[in-house]
Amino acid sequence: MKQAIRYLAQGLLYLPLMAIIGYFSTYPVYTNVPPEQALVRLSFSHAGQRKVECRQRTPEELAKLPPNMRAAEDCPRERSPVRVALELDGKEVFEALVPPSGLKKDLASTVYRRFPVPAGQHKVVARLSDQPSGEFNHSKEAVLELKPGSALVVDFHLAEGGFQFKQ
Repeated sequence: MKQAIRYLAQGLLYLPLMAIIGYFSTYPVYTNVPPEQALVRLSFSHAGQRKVECRQRTPEELAKLPPNMRAAEDCPRERSPVRVALELDGKEVFEALVPPSGLKKDLASTVYRRFPVPAGQHKVVARLSDQPSGEFNHSKEAVLELKPGSALVVDFHLAEGGFQFKQ
């Protein structure tokens, strides 16, 4: 009898909790993008080129080093910062010089930005420089139709040809 009352009391206590969870799992309705708008996301991680070129060590330099450190090339690890720019309809909405990550500044530079834009046709131009000089050496432009509530991801993969526009 006591066990039946305990189960009944537990059920009565869990019922309001389940109702609250059920309500908040469906309401209020979450919208990622306001109506009649689209979203452009610039998101990538890319390592710039080495800041300094590798150099060959001379035989005298190699002789001075311990045997386990005798690499023929001396390659500093530091990478150059990545410069990125994004234009929408001829207006520059983002430009930044993103430093490399890591304690030795030898890892990738990472960018993530969101830009809400009106839905419709837009000309998108993305440019990137991974060289120490800072001159843009990768670019892509396209005219895209962005539907209301949709998202365009501007990504960069050097192995796949550079910038990619994914809807």
